[in-house]
Amino acid sequence: MVDSHEEDCPFCLCNADQRLVVEHGTVFAILDKYPVTDGHHLIVPKRHVVDYFEMSDVERRDAEALLLVLKDKVLKGDSTVQGFNVGINCGEVAGQTVMHAHIHLIPRRVGDVEDPRGGVRGCVPGKMGY
Repeated sequence: MVDSHEEDCPFCLCNADQRLVVEHGTVFAILDKYPVTDGHHLIVPKRHVVDYFEMSDVERRDAEALLLVLKDKVLKGDSTVQGFNVGINCGEVAGQTVMHAHIHLIPRRVGDVEDPRGGVRGCVPGKMGY
């Protein structure tokens, strides 16, 4: 597979290679430039696609496999990690700021927020509690 890229895209492999953590098939992982928590990774397809829904079945399978590898790596390297958020923003109205598909793996620790109940529901203010 030929990896396509956009010259100005910060997530295209040729622009992100200085932050490369690991590659797996059609995807790679980098550390988030603006991490929510320590160990926040992004899983990115090598091919330039706008969002998760444009990723191929192979890219989604490779991303899933890499998520599991990174989860294990983070857990082995940091005993304070007790959970994870896995998130995907698709479209500007959903908070996507870089229009190249990417999946967030965010390690979570006890006490990193006052009340974590509701998790990803927090992307919409006031909707975490239920």
